[in-house]
Amino acid sequence: MTGQPPTTLTPTGLAVPSEAPTEAPSALPSRPALRALTVAAGAAYTVSWVVGLLVAPASTAVGSSGRQVLAGLAGHEAAATAQYLLTEGAPAVFLAIVALTLAGAARRTLPRAARAALATGLSAAGISLVQCVLGVYLTGAVAPKGDAGTAGTLTGWVDHLDGVKMLVLAGLALSAAALSGPRRVLPRWLAPTGWATAAALVVSGVGYLFTIGALSAAAYLSLPLLLILVTGTGIAPHRSERRGPATR
Repeated sequence: MTGQPPTTLTPTGLAVPSEAPTEAPSALPSRPALRALTVAAGAAYTVSWVVGLLVAPASTAVGSSGRQVLAGLAGHEAAATAQYLLTEGAPAVFLAIVALTLAGAARRTLPRAARAALATGLSAAGISLVQCVLGVYLTGAVAPKGDAGTAGTLTGWVDHLDGVKMLVLAGLALSAAALSGPRRVLPRWLAPTGWATAAALVVSGVGYLFTIGALSAAAYLSLPLLLILVTGTGIAPHRSERRGPATR
């Protein structure tokens, strides 16, 4: 009968009311909330980078001496600190969110590419956080003391880590390209974008890793491509879900 609690027969044949199953509240965000978070992270990645490049002068030069570093920071320590936070700290968080969502969306259909995207995305985010810590220590503690030796060492570490991070991001770009196309997680246009981004990142990454100025200048191309790729990756799954499943 409707309106009555379900009953269960006991071994003695008596019918007793049974408790309705209850669901434990989930601590995870709902799918719409997760998609909204991913879209916001993808867009914020580019916004944070653009603002960070505007608050202080930026250059692709590598191999600067400690005195050159201190001369460039003189009177701009606060702006340089903000730049490290906006170009290394915050983007690391946004990149991790995008990589996690991308890997989760592709883990069943393309598990290898999904694992590669997750590993490279989180590794790049971790390297970026280390760079942020080193950069903030440089601008907030070393530069005010005028310690040229430590300033040169820290800048060298940041540059070399930048090279490693770019090579790791090239792997992420290739993973995104593998996940792009018909009946895949990402739209087709992100495939050539991923290939071009990977190629540019390898060139600039080698330049930063081995202090080759002619190659590090490729960052003027690899960075805009990376911003397009990460933001497009963050937004694209949300848009494809709104379109619904593809029809044959």
